[in-house]
This record gives sequence, C-alpha cells and structure tokens, in this order.
Amino acid sequence: MTDRRTKGGLVAIAVCTGLWLIQNGAAGQDPPRPSSAEAFAAGSEHVPRSTVPPAPPLRPSEPVRIRIPAVHVDAPVMRLGLAPDGSLDVPPAGNRNLAGWYKDGTPPGAEGTSVIAGHVDNARGPAVFYHLGALKKGHTIEVVRKDGRTAVFTIDAIEVYDSEDFPEERVYAASGQAELRVITCGGTFSERTGYRGNVVAYAHLTAVR
Repeated sequence: MTDRRTKGGLVAIAVCTGLWLIQNGAAGQDPPRPSSAEAFAAGSEHVPRSTVPPAPPLRPSEPVRIRIPAVHVDAPVMRLGLAPDGSLDVPPAGNRNLAGWYKDGTPPGAEGTSVIAGHVDNARGPAVFYHLGALKKGHTIEVVRKDGRTAVFTIDAIEVYDSEDFPEERVYAASGQAELRVITCGGTFSERTGYRGNVVAYAHLTAVR
C-alpha cells in the first residue's frame, strides 16, 4: 500500500477501549485469542500462503458486505479513512454489526492488499469481529462487492500483535496477488488502557462468485 509513504504511516486501528469489558469486568470474558498453531512459522520473512492456489485478481470494485461463515459474521461495510495520528480509523462504535474498508487502499479482490477493520466490542457487548481470534487457517472470508461479485478469500494465518510492535510492513505490504487483512483490537487487556494490541487475519483470494 502506498499510503504509508504518502500519509506518514498507516498503523494499527485507532480505538481499542473495550468498553464492554471495562463495564462488566474482564475476568473470563476476553475475546478469543488466536493460538500459536494459526500463526506464521517463526522466522518467515514473507507472508506465506496456504496450499489453496490464488485466483486471478479482479477489477477494482468497492466492498459492500463481509461474511465470515465460521464465526457467523454477516455485516455491511462502510468506508474508512485515517485518524489524526495516522492510525486506521474504525466504524462508529454504536453499531456492533458494521465493518469498514480502508477507502484509499486496494478494494477487496483487486490486485494488492486490502484492509477491512471493525470493533471487537462496544459498551453493549461483543461487536462484529469479537470472534476473529477464533478463526483458523483454511477458513474463508467472503466480501460482496458493488459489481455484484463475491470475492472469496482463504485464511493463511491469524496473528496478534502488541500495538507498540505492530508490523506495518508485513500487514500492509503490497502484493502482486489479491490479498486481504481483517483487523480488530485484541491482545492483552487492561481496564485502564483497554486493549493493547490488534488481531490480524491474513488471507488471499481463492475464488469468485
């Protein structure tokens, strides 16, 4: 993605307060965390893909909906920009079933790396990507596009990062294939500061409907 150079850095998502956990107590209620089995192999310099071969990239078209069957996600997608600090913005916190696409980046299914983000929770309870950390390699993510096509991505890995160690180059690096990153808040939780990191699902385009 070019925005890291032109806008001073596209980094982890902006708001990770965990209002629901703060109000209800964190013990036993943390969202699922990805296991080490779903991460990339230690020492991998590049983002390796699963054994499912990539599909040819599509022409650009804006996303309108995201579905993740394994964790029962079915949500509309809005446009997102950047927060004042250069981090990726998030959808309005009041809507628990809403995701957002980084509008100045690659549309899902087109050549390059597209980014979709959403809340893990809000003051009323779990939100759209609360169960993102429960996904596994090989699960699929479906993105319905404005052109009527559905881009189907296969997950290559799920990783969790502390905000101070968020690997911008790895997450947002440009690709000659059609790739997708789905991001939410996660990692260690503090009632004083909220979530201290992000969960990232890495996926690549494997089918089109």
